[in-house]
Amino acid sequence: MIKRVVLLLITMAFISCNSTQPVVRTSKPVYRKPNTATAKAHRKPATTNRNGRPVVVDNPITSKAPTQTQEIKKIEQKYESAKEENKSSSKTSVYSKSEILEATTRVKVTTAMVLDYISQYQDIAKKNMSQYGIPASITLGQGILESGAGTGPLSILANNHFGIKCHKEWTGPSVKYDDDEAQECFRKYEQPSQSYQDHSLFLTSRPRYFSLFEIEEGDYKQWAKGLKDAGYATDPKYPEKLIGIIERYQLAKYDAEVLGIAFEPINTTNQNLPLKGNRVIPSSHSYQVTQGDTLYSISKRFNITVDDLKKKNDIQNNAISIGQNLIIK
Repeated sequence: MIKRVVLLLITMAFISCNSTQPVVRTSKPVYRKPNTATAKAHRKPATTNRNGRPVVVDNPITSKAPTQTQEIKKIEQKYESAKEENKSSSKTSVYSKSEILEATTRVKVTTAMVLDYISQYQDIAKKNMSQYGIPASITLGQGILESGAGTGPLSILANNHFGIKCHKEWTGPSVKYDDDEAQECFRKYEQPSQSYQDHSLFLTSRPRYFSLFEIEEGDYKQWAKGLKDAGYATDPKYPEKLIGIIERYQLAKYDAEVLGIAFEPINTTNQNLPLKGNRVIPSSHSYQVTQGDTLYSISKRFNITVDDLKKKNDIQNNAISIGQNLIIK
């Protein structure tokens, strides 16, 4: 009996020892690297940089070249910048004064903008004068007038600073723009310097301009009138506007530099006042045309008939332009 009890206790102790032994693994666990490719495929582009500012991410598939509409918006923004410059500049500063230039469409520029334009293109104009015989003052004056000192639509869209249309012989790139007619063809250049070169070639290669090269060198007044007579512009006031720009900004000095002669500065103190013969009309006797004015509205304002107003100012039709000075007394 005692032997059975002892045997039972030994058996129970053996079973208990076997049940508490640790389990031994015969193979190591396999390490699996996280799938980073999937995570990258769904990662969104960052919307802010380290400073917390927005980040614009271009999509190479959907990005497109600027359209003509976008370019025109840039032009409008440039006009607005000029207006803001006028507002923020001192009214008494000569560099903050503004004027209206034609440039296919009317544009508003400041004196500082015109001076910057002259500084940028004077050397090209002088070089072309030496090579082709066109006064540098005429080239610069036309560039300022036609391109709005580089801010006009064609000068921005096509680097066309002289409003030269395609014509039948042009085989280069072009743009469409509304001028005398809708969507007319204008020449397009890669650089403004090419526009200046083509302007010289345009004048020297067309028979209707040949008479201009018989004018005395540096006579910008006769050149301005000759351009109008040859049909370069349809505006009856074109010579007056061109001469006004040349004299206001003393552009004839570049002709003198090319010709190697002394330059005599022009007194422009009374330049904006109308003349009757050789006499300057006092400012109280004149009126400068502003936007919205007509001969009729001006005649009513100053109690003068339209016919008298036309006679005093040698006006053949009813056309007047912004900035024009009219004799009213």
